[in-house]
Amino acid sequence: MRLVFAGTPEAAVPALDALLDSGRHEVVAVVTRPDATAGRGRRLVASPVARRAEEAGIEVLKPSRPRDEDFLARLREIAPDCCPVVAYGALLPKAALDVPRRGWVNLHFSLLPAWRGAAPVQHAVMAGDEVTGASTFLIEQGLDSGPVYGVVTEAIGPADTSGDLLGRLSRSGARLLAATMDGIEDGTLAAQPQPSDGITLAPKITVEDAAVDWTAPALRVDRLVRACTPAPGAWTLVGGERLKLGPVRPVPERTDLAPGELAVSKHSVLAGTGSHAVELGEVRAVGKKPMSAADWARGVRPAPGTRLGA
Repeated sequence: MRLVFAGTPEAAVPALDALLDSGRHEVVAVVTRPDATAGRGRRLVASPVARRAEEAGIEVLKPSRPRDEDFLARLREIAPDCCPVVAYGALLPKAALDVPRRGWVNLHFSLLPAWRGAAPVQHAVMAGDEVTGASTFLIEQGLDSGPVYGVVTEAIGPADTSGDLLGRLSRSGARLLAATMDGIEDGTLAAQPQPSDGITLAPKITVEDAAVDWTAPALRVDRLVRACTPAPGAWTLVGGERLKLGPVRPVPERTDLAPGELAVSKHSVLAGTGSHAVELGEVRAVGKKPMSAADWARGVRPAPGTRLGA
């Protein structure tokens, strides 16, 4: 089939590679989000998908909005058979959905109908799910509600961050998407409606959502930090300044610390929660490089009784 691939972040690149390497399909163009500013110099940088497509010599389309008429006209000229999508990052209008004769097929990183929305992996980690996966489905006007072609499952380990999990899902999902394109082309795969029960939503995790509530149980603190690693990054306040937090380690035997209270030793920094303490891992103070919590504490020397979040 002639394909137009839509995607933006690094997690979408394995799927693009799988389709380029499939031998059965021709990726004739890529749709991605416009270049965005990045780094301290705030320079415009192309998306990871755009860079990979340019390396492969594929036409790259970067509409400001997918409903722009210039983009729709070019899409009609290309006349793709199908448009596979992975984390494109913009809603597709009906005028775009109607162009490919086999529709737009999305690779979504959850077991639909669970975790429909922008941040399925983060919400699965935050909720303490033990199993998640990826689904391919036919895009329709509803939010991730179209009929499903196929799924793969993935166990969530007790120390997995969202970054860890997304890395694995991007690879297994890439194989699923390529197999879905094969099945659509040869007519052996039919999409099945999603169940009406078990629907959960996964809205975008904001920076404000990533603030740690130290009165919450240690299990919830642990899940929040892992869910927000690497983005948007969990954080707390100390001395009125933000401190970014990497994954923590629950310490069930320490129940004597008040929520947010620090206990600093030569090699570790513990913080109290609503249940038992957690040991801080990597931290990053404003304007500083990431470092171990013990190194950070040696530099700032928090006074006895210092509490995070205050």
